[in-house]
Amino acid sequence: MSAADDEEETQQPEPEEKQPIPVIFHQTSKGNEPVRKWLKELPDEVRRAVGGDIWLLQREWPVGKPLVDGFGDGLYEVRTEIDKNIYRVLFCFSEETIVVLHSFQKKTMKTPKQDVELARKRQKEHK
Repeated sequence: MSAADDEEETQQPEPEEKQPIPVIFHQTSKGNEPVRKWLKELPDEVRRAVGGDIWLLQREWPVGKPLVDGFGDGLYEVRTEIDKNIYRVLFCFSEETIVVLHSFQKKTMKTPKQDVELARKRQKEHK
C-alpha cells in the first residue's frame, strides 16, 4: 500500500454543519408578540442569557435537563437561571420550527398552572 492510499483511508468527509432550527414568536390576534416584548424588557444580562439558551436549543435539539424540560404533549420549557432568579420560556414545535409561546420569571418551585394553561392554549393555535 502506498502513502497515497494511506491518506485516502484516513481522510474523513467534513461533517455537515447542523443548521439551526428556525424560531418564531407566537402572535396574538392583534399581532402582538408577548414573549418578544417580555425579552426586550429584561435587563441586558438576563436577555443575553435567555437568548443564548434559546440559541443553544436551536443548534443542539434534542436537549434535556437542565436546559430543557417537558410538560408532555409537545410542550417544553427553556430554563435559565441568573443570580438565583429563574426564567422560563415555553415553546413547542410546528413542523420544523420552534414556536416560542409564553415566558415568565418563576417565583415558586412549581410552574404556575395558569402559565402552562396559557402556553397550551397558544400551542393549539400552531398545530
